[in-house]
Amino acid sequence: MGPLVARLNRGGQRLRQADRARPWVLDTLVVVVAVVMFCLPDLLPEGKADGPPRLRLKLTELPLAATLALQAGLVLPLLWRRRKPLVAFGVIAAVFLLQWSLGAVLRADVALLVALYSLALHGRLPQLPWAGAVMAGAMVLVALRVSPAVSVWDALFFLLSTATAALALGLVIRFRRAQLTGLRERAARLEIERDQRSRLATATERARVAREMHDIVGHNLAVIISLADAGAYATDAAPERGKETLNLIGDTGRQALGELRRVLGVLREAADEDDPSSGPLLSPQPGIMDIETLCAGVRAAGPEVVYRTAGDMDTLDSGVQLTAYRIVQEALTNTLKHAGAGTRVNLSLVVEDTRLEIRVQDTGPPGPTEPPDEEGHGLVGMRERAALYGGIVTAGPAAHGGWRVDVTLDLTPQGGDR
Repeated sequence: MGPLVARLNRGGQRLRQADRARPWVLDTLVVVVAVVMFCLPDLLPEGKADGPPRLRLKLTELPLAATLALQAGLVLPLLWRRRKPLVAFGVIAAVFLLQWSLGAVLRADVALLVALYSLALHGRLPQLPWAGAVMAGAMVLVALRVSPAVSVWDALFFLLSTATAALALGLVIRFRRAQLTGLRERAARLEIERDQRSRLATATERARVAREMHDIVGHNLAVIISLADAGAYATDAAPERGKETLNLIGDTGRQALGELRRVLGVLREAADEDDPSSGPLLSPQPGIMDIETLCAGVRAAGPEVVYRTAGDMDTLDSGVQLTAYRIVQEALTNTLKHAGAGTRVNLSLVVEDTRLEIRVQDTGPPGPTEPPDEEGHGLVGMRERAALYGGIVTAGPAAHGGWRVDVTLDLTPQGGDR
C-alpha cells in the first residue's frame, strides 16, 4: 500500500501542477465529458426518456434546435465554473428554470449540481445562501413537474439531498484545501523563524566570543607589555630580575593561549566521545576564585593591587561569577594601560542582599595625565556584560585623583530561579 499511495500522491501533484499551468484544459475536459455522457444520449432516438406513462404525458418533447440550445446553456457555462463560479451558476440555474418551465427534461441538468459544487469550492461563502435559495426553488419546480408520477415530498427529499451532497462536497474540499494551505504557511513560517533563531544565536555567540577574545587578548597583552618594559629596564641593573620577568611573560602568554584555546574550542564540533583526545581540552570558565590569580598577574606587572571581598561569594552562580571576573579583568587592564605600573589599585567585591557591587579604583599615574576623552570598547563591553544582570556601570575620575569604576549587578532571578 505504501508504494501505491506514494505513486498516487506523485501523480496527483503532477496533475495539480499541470492544471495550474493550463487551467483551461481541465475546464474543457469537464465540458466534453458532460456533452458525451449527458447531452448525446438525449439527441439519439433510443436515448429519449422512457419514464412512467403519466409522467410522459406531462413532459414536453422539444425540437432539436431548442434541445441543443438548452444543452448549450446548461453545459457551456461550466467552462468558467472556477474563474467566475457565481456567473456560471446563475446562467445554468436560469436555463434550468426555463427548461423545466417548458416541461422538458434533459440529462444535462446535472450541470446545475456541478455548478453548485464549484460555487461552494471556488466562490465566496456569503454567496452560498442565495445560491441555496435558488437551488431550493428550482428543486420545488422539478418536484411539482414530476408529481404525477412521484410524490412531491419524496421528490423533494431526493432532489434536496442530492443538492445538499453537492454543496457539502464542495465545502469539505474547500475547507480541506484551506487547512492544507494553512499548514504549509505555518510550516514555512516555522522554517523562517527557525532560520532567524539560528542566525540570532550565531550572532549572539559571535558577540560573546568577541567579548571573551577582547578581554583575554587585551588584558594579557597589557600585562606582557608592562612586564617586557620592566624587564628591559631591569636587564642591566639586576639580571636575575630580568630573568624572573621573562618567566612571568612566558607564564602570562601560556595562560592567554590556554584561554584562547578554551574560547575557540566552543566553535569546533564536539569531539568523539570514544576519543576524548581528538578534541580540545577545555578548562572551566573563570570565576570569583580566579580573581586573586588575576590580581597576582597584575602585581607582577608593577601596580600594587589591594583586593578584598565581603559577603557570601560561593552562592553566586557561574554566570554572575564569569561576568564579575571579566569586568574586573577589563578594569585592571584599563588601569594598567592608562595609569601605568606605579599606580595603586583598590579592588572590592561586596555581596549585599540581592546585589553584587564591584569597585575598582586606582590612584592614577605618578605624573599628571589627561583622562581618555572617548569611551573605549572595554567600557562598552563592561556595560554589555552588566546589562545581562540588570547592572549599572559608572566610570569616571575619582575625587582624589585616579580613575574609578563602580558596577552593581542585580542578583534577583529573572523569571524564576537561575
